[in-house]
Amino acid sequence: MIPAQATGNARAAKDVRVVVVGAGFSGIGAGIRLRDAGFHDVLILEKGPQLGGTWRENTYPGAACDVPSTLYSYSFTPDTAWTRVFAGQPEIHAYLRATAERHRIGDMLRCGVQVHGARWDQGAGRWLLQTSDGPYRAAVLVLATGPWHTPYRLDVPGIEDFDGPVLHTARWDHDVDLTGRRVSVVGSGASAVQVLPAIQERAAAVDLFQRTAQWVLPKPDLPLPAAFNRLLDRLPGARGALRAGQYALQEGFGYAFRHPRVARLLEAGARAHLRLAVPDRRLRRDLTPGYRLGCKRLLTSSTFYPALAQPHVSLHPTAVTAVRGNEVLGADGTRVRADVLIEATGFRMGQLPLARSLHGAHGRTLDDAWGGEPQAYLGTTVSGFPNLFLLLGPNLLGGSSSAITVLEAQLTYLTAALTHLDRGGHRALEIDPAAQAAHNTAVQEALAATVYNSGGCTSYYFSPGGRNTFAWPWSTGRLIRRLGRFDPDAYAWDAPARPVALPHPGGQPSWSRANT
Repeated sequence: MIPAQATGNARAAKDVRVVVVGAGFSGIGAGIRLRDAGFHDVLILEKGPQLGGTWRENTYPGAACDVPSTLYSYSFTPDTAWTRVFAGQPEIHAYLRATAERHRIGDMLRCGVQVHGARWDQGAGRWLLQTSDGPYRAAVLVLATGPWHTPYRLDVPGIEDFDGPVLHTARWDHDVDLTGRRVSVVGSGASAVQVLPAIQERAAAVDLFQRTAQWVLPKPDLPLPAAFNRLLDRLPGARGALRAGQYALQEGFGYAFRHPRVARLLEAGARAHLRLAVPDRRLRRDLTPGYRLGCKRLLTSSTFYPALAQPHVSLHPTAVTAVRGNEVLGADGTRVRADVLIEATGFRMGQLPLARSLHGAHGRTLDDAWGGEPQAYLGTTVSGFPNLFLLLGPNLLGGSSSAITVLEAQLTYLTAALTHLDRGGHRALEIDPAAQAAHNTAVQEALAATVYNSGGCTSYYFSPGGRNTFAWPWSTGRLIRRLGRFDPDAYAWDAPARPVALPHPGGQPSWSRANT
């Protein structure tokens, strides 16, 4: 078993070839793929008590994935007997733990280690990390913290004096009993669509504050019988074919988002879903968005609309402007009494952890270099920050692709870059600023024609300055092809005073030797 707190004298583990920050899907996947590529001197530093990332922290009722389970899993560990088409949080977290154990990454995992900051030492060609476990030095730094990290909290007058529990969906307190209580839910995005149906049966009353209506398609979340999983195991290539089919379906949505006229067909389906589920005409009007489908993250649920139609559930199509005692106030004058306040307000998507304390080759922080508008070359490397790799970085995701598909393409790029680094006897690589600028110019030009930019809404895809820093404007297939070809000519290379040794399969990591 992988222990919740990995053991060993971590304070002696100072010099490491590769440090990966974060042990969610990205960090665990990076550890596995790096080891498979022959890189054994790797540590994964995780601030939490155990691995899991967002699937460890988001334990709110109803938490689940909106991508089919077969696609929301590693291609190198696909043979999980999922119990549902769309797995819930407990099952996904269990899958991550089982995958980590299966690939024996416990020896490279250090839980309970908070990375406070890092600085590139140009002379040594190393990243110097300050952590709660003391200093580390690493030749390569991989940030696997992901975009779903920092909760977006409700910032209105009086919130700190609310007369009752305040729960964020990413920081759920399971000791708070909602039975028979009046609950106000703020938000109408993915977490709200999942949490409201899960709690409304217990609560005496539920008030949902919706600042913006969302497009919601039905979610075919069916149980997967054991017999179905046995059949997949017996038929050669069956799981791969199922995964390919689900990928093709997701790409179909992506095509619609890149061609807004096609998105209208999906809108017709969403409107039909709304009409069938909500008989009340006024409620339907309040739930109908005024922008193109795909402009914001597309939501899927077959339980959200029926939950809203319940007599003890009320929709308030207004933003929350203040909290007074146990009352929640809306911008339209709405006042409702609440015993519990739930913030289903998502995450601060543009705020990468460590960006303010990560200093590159010229002393500037990553946050300063970005100036509020994150950008990178292929969402992975950043000019001025040698040997730094971002996983699920800027302009890589979208409204249809599986984050795991994108992640695995990036891990292919990462291992190719490190292999080239070592085989050439180089100490560091850094993306050329002109290559990065040209790539991002092309991305922004292509985004202009997509529904993400032209759909008539504002979303977390955009920085405060109005730049889309989240979405990839082309197909996922094109992304995979781009990340599958490492182009050394796009990089500047720094040769060390002496050659860097190639990793040897089965070799003992330097941090392990230090502990012997």
